Formats: sequence, structure tokens, C-alpha cells
Amino acid sequence: MPTNHGVLVRHYTHHPALGRHQTLDARSLAYRRHHRGETLRTVRWQPAIPVLDQQNLYAQGIRTSAVVPGAPDADAVGSCTANAAAAALSVLLGPADLERAGLPVDDAAEAERWALRLYAEATTADEYLPYQWPPADSGSSGLGVARALKARGLIDSYSHALDASALAAALQEGPVLIGLPWFHAWFTPAADGFVDTVPYWRTSGLAGGHEVCATGLEEVAQYPDGRVIPERTVLRLRNSWGPSWGLDGDFLLRLSTYAALRDQIDAVQLHA
Repeated sequence: MPTNHGVLVRHYTHHPALGRHQTLDARSLAYRRHHRGETLRTVRWQPAIPVLDQQNLYAQGIRTSAVVPGAPDADAVGSCTANAAAAALSVLLGPADLERAGLPVDDAAEAERWALRLYAEATTADEYLPYQWPPADSGSSGLGVARALKARGLIDSYSHALDASALAAALQEGPVLIGLPWFHAWFTPAADGFVDTVPYWRTSGLAGGHEVCATGLEEVAQYPDGRVIPERTVLRLRNSWGPSWGLDGDFLLRLSTYAALRDQIDAVQLHA
């Protein structure tokens, strides 16, 4: 939980395929999702935009210098927070609002350009991170990208899920941005899409921090008192490494893994 005047910041080694840091602000965490024992169901939210790819930018015809003034060209940018936010926003907004926001639903490269511009804004919106892109592609946070969207007027508010049951409950209402530590073994999911059933993932080493969009519950189980059973509950998450990665761009994670890593995870839900 936050320290140092209500703020916790955890920095991760930058990686061009990743790029998330953890920022928790007690003022923001006061707006939190609660689960009061209600029955939960499996659910899947489908982003309206294609699966984005923050890597292989040149192959997509993207020159970051032409997208964000002052940015150097790079084939991969640590824009995962903005990519995850774009996926979530495309669920929340209807076609007319997406058009007004300038987020295209039928062109992956144009949607990636949109996310890159949002990433630049997110790097300035988090007052607790010293990074700004351009010039330095050093990452951002889930809190930063939520603040950037609110500053644009694209969302009304955002809230947090602070435990496994609250996260499962939040997913009943819409997608959730998940910032988490990313392990080397997770770069290659198992054939069924799980990253946390890959052998020795815990000892494979920490690659950095990553932001993804939780789009649903593939499975959910509850105790008689309503609490979620993490070992029998499965999250589906949208990544931003292209549609050929994982399950057409998605992957699966057991809620028990979320619970084990919870102190390094933040879960932010956008409200339009």
C-alpha cells in the first residue's frame, strides 16, 4: 500500500515490449470497487479495435517521429499502458464517441498511432514518475494513462480493484487495466494461452513491468459466503503484441497468480 505521504512508486527495468511502472496514490485509491458477496458470472468484453502491436512498428508503416513531434524513430515503444487503455476505451465508447475521440476501429496501425500519442500524454500525467516521452522512452503507469484520458475528457472517472474478489466483481461491469510484473517465461504462453502454467515461470526472472487489459472471466468459482476462489477463477487479458501472439493476441492468467503478485499489481477501471 502507498507510503511516503500516501504514494507508492515501484520502478521496473525498461524493456521496449513492456514499459509499465507501478504508481499508487492514496487519493485515487479511495475510489475503489467492492465485492459484497454477489454472485459472479463468466463474462467477456470484446474490444472494438483490432489487437494492437507496440512492437514491429516499422512493418506497420509507423514512424514515431511522424506521430509524436520530437520522438526518435524506434521499432518498438514501451506504450503498453496506452495500448491497454485504448482496448478498454473501445469497449466503453460507442461508435460515434470513438469517432469523436479519433480512435479508429478498422485500422490497427492507425489505432496504434492513436495509442502512441496517448502514451506521450501519459508520461507527463503521472506526477510521480520522472520520465517523459519524448525524448526518453522509459515507461508510464496505469494511473498516468487514466489521468491522461480524463484530461482529454474521454472518461468521467476511474476506480481501483484492490483484491481478487473486487477485481472479479469489477469485470462484471467492464474491462480493467492491469499493471503487473512480467516474467521472462511469460513471453511464450502455453498452447492453451496460460502464461502461469509455463514450467519454472517463477524462477525465469523478472523482465519488467507490463500493462494489459483484462477483458473477462473465462471461469469463476465462489465460496458459499460469496468470496471468489482464486485457484478456480481465470482471467482473460488482451496484450499489445499483435494478433499472432498467444490466443489471437490474448492470454489467460489464474486469479491465484494475481493474488500471489498482488502487491506489485494495480487494477484500474475506466468509467465513461
